[in-house]
Amino acid sequence: MRTSLRTTALGIAGLTLAGGAIAAPALAADHAPTALAAPVSAAAASSGVDTGTLTPHGVQGEQSRITLSGEQTDNVKGIIAATKKAGMDERAAVVAIATALQESKLENLGHLGDRNDHDSQGLFQQRPSSGWGTVEQITDVEYSTTAFLNGLKAVDGWQDMPLTQAAQTVQVSAYPDHYAQWETQAAELVAQHWNS
Repeated sequence: MRTSLRTTALGIAGLTLAGGAIAAPALAADHAPTALAAPVSAAAASSGVDTGTLTPHGVQGEQSRITLSGEQTDNVKGIIAATKKAGMDERAAVVAIATALQESKLENLGHLGDRNDHDSQGLFQQRPSSGWGTVEQITDVEYSTTAFLNGLKAVDGWQDMPLTQAAQTVQVSAYPDHYAQWETQAAELVAQHWNS
């Protein structure tokens, strides 16, 4: 089963730009990221989560940040709950949340009409036509997170990879380095909500 999950995960296209249509908000500059040591905030560090496990490789490149609505925060909590249910650790939640920040800004997107990237939907911009599940499934936070995490589990050595490489191996995005910009905020969100 691990082989079929890996094959599925590696064969699934993530967010791509097609014909000028973009399914997620604007992306960061196209430059190769460089490793930076950016600690998780002191407030997050006091949450009881071992912050060393959240960003074990430091972060790469400039970091982005958005202010979250109540719905986006609920989606963070849903990703964390699904990660725990899957028996995965805080680092897996950081990778998942950073991926969802890049793909959808943590908004559970339905079909975007002319702005849609093929049939990509949900937090992770998964595609029914690529085998991620039905529209109803991939717009369900627990299901879509579990599908992403199953893809991550199938990546040999994901725990030892920089976040953007682990996310890219599952998502197969046209912009593989863009996941890196969300690592600090994702780590802070996991530290804040893991034990809540």
